[in-house]
Amino acid sequence: MNNDLVTLKKQLVEVGKRMYDRGYVASNDGNISARVDDERVVITPTGVSKGFMTSDMMVVVDMEGKTLNGDKNASSEVFMHLQVYKDRPDVGSVCHSHPPYATGYAVAGIPLDKCVLPEVIIALGNVPLVEYGTPGTDEFYKPVVPLLQDYDAFLLANHGALTVGTDILNAYHKMETLEHFAHITFVAEQVGKVNVLNKEQVKKLTDLREKYGIRPKVGGIG
Repeated sequence: MNNDLVTLKKQLVEVGKRMYDRGYVASNDGNISARVDDERVVITPTGVSKGFMTSDMMVVVDMEGKTLNGDKNASSEVFMHLQVYKDRPDVGSVCHSHPPYATGYAVAGIPLDKCVLPEVIIALGNVPLVEYGTPGTDEFYKPVVPLLQDYDAFLLANHGALTVGTDILNAYHKMETLEHFAHITFVAEQVGKVNVLNKEQVKKLTDLREKYGIRPKVGGIG
């Protein structure tokens, strides 16, 4: 994999603005990164609102977190991103934010693991709850590691959400799907109950994942 760095920086800026405009982050929250090649990752800077970033603010680091290019410091959660890239060669981008409904479930300690919406099953699979860890430390990302091979979206207990994808837009769109799913689940719980799809219905949807070229085993439902 060898992606154009200029293009990646522009995409990080655009997705950061989308996240900010949709209310997935407040103030300087959140971070997004992309794999440049086997030795480099480009990531959003710390201490900058995702809605007001520019391409020249992006930081390039090596796989150990050492800054190779950029005037600002990389996100304090850079090591979580790097761990994902090390454990998942198929991942080209990592997106972390605090969307209100998904984060609400994370704070409540409730995983989004019910098979409810066809689009979510195809795009995400199930969404597990990851044990809490102090942000900016090894504690933060180590609980994610055992789950990385089976899931593409995660609720981070008392913190927010994490999605991974083949590229920047793919990872971001999974974040949109996750928040939409959380919102719909919340509404269903308020107005009545959450009706779950049966095993046969779920099997047909997981079969479609393979047909569409999506990882068949993701989400622990394949």
